[in-house]
Amino acid sequence: MEELILNETPVRTSNNFRINNISVENVTLPTKKEIFNNIDIKQNSFECENISNNPFVYGTGKVLEDNINNFANHCLKMQGKGNLTITYNFDDNNTTLINNLEIIADGDSNILIIYKSNTDKKCFHNGKIKLTSKENAKVDIAIVNLLNNNSDHFEEMENDLYADSTVNYTIIDIGGKNSITNYYSNAKGEKSVNELKTVYLGIENQLKDLNYVAHLNGEKTVVNIDVQGALKDIAKKNFKGTLDFKKGCKKAKGDENEFCMLLSDKAKSIALPMLLCTEDDVEGNHSTASGKVNANDLFYIMSRGIEYKEAIKLIVRARFHKIIENIKDEDIKQEILQEILLIKGKKKK
Repeated sequence: MEELILNETPVRTSNNFRINNISVENVTLPTKKEIFNNIDIKQNSFECENISNNPFVYGTGKVLEDNINNFANHCLKMQGKGNLTITYNFDDNNTTLINNLEIIADGDSNILIIYKSNTDKKCFHNGKIKLTSKENAKVDIAIVNLLNNNSDHFEEMENDLYADSTVNYTIIDIGGKNSITNYYSNAKGEKSVNELKTVYLGIENQLKDLNYVAHLNGEKTVVNIDVQGALKDIAKKNFKGTLDFKKGCKKAKGDENEFCMLLSDKAKSIALPMLLCTEDDVEGNHSTASGKVNANDLFYIMSRGIEYKEAIKLIVRARFHKIIENIKDEDIKQEILQEILLIKGKKKK
């Protein structure tokens, strides 16, 4: 077993913040290419082919990048437009997935990638997804993590946006004992738009580490990041969000917001929003906050005869609702909502 140091911030901050990277202990990295056969792919107009190594700008870390390059057991390049759904079903015979996906969207596309556990065994996932959105394309893409809470989930995502393209990215991060995600977006085309919306839920001793970086390169580009989460028990979350306005991105706009709802006294939330800028004529905003459930909301719901635990679930679902609605697959949407039913807030005495 190894201790991995992952998800370095693009700019170092004071070590006192304890957020420049994340240490993940007791990780067993695969040392050979395992078999993973339980994959369901549905698509109507994408051409598929195998791909080789595809280095990323940031990524979770070199050790995991090397692991993908050496032992990936599902590598696929897809180009086209339309609908694409990939479901990875973890079961007793398929517990190790190392995937390398490259998706080139030539036109309007709806993409859904799902990781699901149908086993209580410890599972391992390490993957990367490269998305290229060509000129004038509109891409709706969602990544859904529904692995069991015994698993390790490492995911790095990278986007290239060409002129006048739009990428609406939704991340639902629920499963995994350790869930470490790295997101990098390069809005390089003029008037390109990237909307990133994330829901995370941490229970028991889960660890969530989210490192999001967006480079605004083209003129009049727009990047909006909205992250909503909830933690209970002794779960821990780190959020690092960086908007980097590059020279030449005149009239670009960027906004990032993260809110964490704390459902227990021992849950821990750390956040680091950063704005970097080498261009004058831009607009950037950021905010982060964490707090307990609003007492007035709780009182109102319970005054309608609803028990405390159910009231907590309703409040969390309401905060997550707008983002979860981006998931167009109704069955998956219901599975996500079912996971929220596991929440049980700690009632004040």
